[in-house]
Amino acid sequence: MNSEKTYRRVRRPRRIIGCLMMTAALVASAAACGGGSTDTPGGVDISSGSRHINLVAYATPKTGFDKVIPAFRATTVGSDIGFSQSYGASGDQSRKVARGLPTDVVNFSVAPDVTRLVKAGLVAEDWEKQAPNKSVPFGSVVALVVREGNPKNIRSWDDLLRPGIDVVTPNPGSSGSAKWNLLAPYAAKSSGGKDPEAGLAYVRELVRDHVNVLPKSGREATTAFEKGQGDVLISYENEAIMLKRKNPEVSQSERIDYVVPSETFRIDNPVAVVDTSDDIAAARDFVAYLFTPEAQRLWASAGFRPVDAAVKEETAQLFPGDISQLWTIDDLGGWKATDKKLFGSDGEITAIYKKEAGS
Repeated sequence: MNSEKTYRRVRRPRRIIGCLMMTAALVASAAACGGGSTDTPGGVDISSGSRHINLVAYATPKTGFDKVIPAFRATTVGSDIGFSQSYGASGDQSRKVARGLPTDVVNFSVAPDVTRLVKAGLVAEDWEKQAPNKSVPFGSVVALVVREGNPKNIRSWDDLLRPGIDVVTPNPGSSGSAKWNLLAPYAAKSSGGKDPEAGLAYVRELVRDHVNVLPKSGREATTAFEKGQGDVLISYENEAIMLKRKNPEVSQSERIDYVVPSETFRIDNPVAVVDTSDDIAAARDFVAYLFTPEAQRLWASAGFRPVDAAVKEETAQLFPGDISQLWTIDDLGGWKATDKKLFGSDGEITAIYKKEAGS
């Protein structure tokens, strides 16, 4: 990856997209992306160009990419690169790519969804070393979304286990965000994995007594909460920020507040270039751009925590909250061990969901 590449902004002339050839190209791009869109977020053209990138990502970061992709296309490097996009539950998206969905760049909720592609021979084994920060361009923390005014007075993980509290969180069988959501209380109650039985006891009670629906993705869980399901939505902080920004535009019953527990979990959402890409250079240029200060500020404006130290400091006011303990996946022994132990086919949390939720 060329870390010295300069991303200068360019003036983009209006392009008139017509005739059957271009129409056919757009249709083919949409089909190749398995339902992903070549539409133009915010009315900005992102599909035209002599080169092309198929981006396959988990559901949540679409709001960020809607800002970042047009900005990349406004640079000299990205000016002639068009995009197709596909968003969905992280695990489902990863499996689609493994089965052959044409893809150039992936952005998943959890590292194991990239590992699946490594095992399939589609992503390099050293993918974490191919970009800064272990190929994680942005992140978040686990937050608790509540109704406006916090009528149930939800402040901590213990509050979710109070009688009558209905909790919405997606299914960890399909959703990477669900794994992060459950790792946060698991880590808090197990002291970072030192007392795993205490962590599992919490998850068991939560799933058995308080989780009544199993959305497939973090975005589906958010939609369910917006429609009135549940008292608390366990989610990414960026989703909570997005929802709160919508308060002036929605009805009283749809307005929300959110709480970042004093003990929570850092969410790392990795990106990788797929080795079967038709344009490896374009894919690598786009991934490199995600780590530039310009892109980092755009991620922050979309509610995601930037990883660039300087941008992180200048945008700190966007992420209020008093976190006394921020657990990470490394505290639990890394994704390889944790995913197998908790979320594998014979994993302990998988067993809880099978027994208590019929999942």
